[in-house]
Amino acid sequence: MTLLITGANRGIGAALAKTLTARGQEVLGTARNTPGLLPLDVSDPASPRALAEQLGQTTLDALICNAGVYFDRHEPLGTGYPPEMWAEMFAVNVTGVFLTVQAMLPLLARAETPKIMIISSQMGSNALAKGNALIYRASKAAALNLGSNLAAALTPQGIAVGIYHPGWVTTDMGGSGAELTPEQSAERLADRLEALSLETTGCFETWDGRAHAY
Repeated sequence: MTLLITGANRGIGAALAKTLTARGQEVLGTARNTPGLLPLDVSDPASPRALAEQLGQTTLDALICNAGVYFDRHEPLGTGYPPEMWAEMFAVNVTGVFLTVQAMLPLLARAETPKIMIISSQMGSNALAKGNALIYRASKAAALNLGSNLAAALTPQGIAVGIYHPGWVTTDMGGSGAELTPEQSAERLADRLEALSLETTGCFETWDGRAHAY
């Protein structure tokens, strides 16, 4: 299998690339500007199209939309959350997911059982509203909704879509006090990718396979 992972230069993306390579998959990793990885800036509408052109007649068996940003961890409700922050985070966490999927559809269509994995977060769940990190939560909720709708739209094309909470992971986003290492999360997410099919398309699951509340 050939897989494309966005944001593969660090954290969960890098761990997923390592894990899936060890499982015998051909992994194409992307980042905005990292030597050795394919160039992709998901916040630039032209970048996913340029990458698709660069890949040419490549067949993609799976696309993992992992790239994301989290800037509003400590924003005060009364004076924080500037509009520029909303625009930037949604451009990466939501629009960037859609544009990458859209650009890669012709490559996925060449595969026998194509799959799309969208890394969202439990912070996008309405059941876990905490009243903080409003932009991140809203963007991950939007990514969850986008994934659900893409699952419905792409079923006739035979493309399965799953949305996943990767766990609380010791990355730049998760912080040093998190519960999982990137490697632990990646191992179980790789299992979820293997299990994803048209029968389970549209699922929102945790890294370890539990159904998550929307």
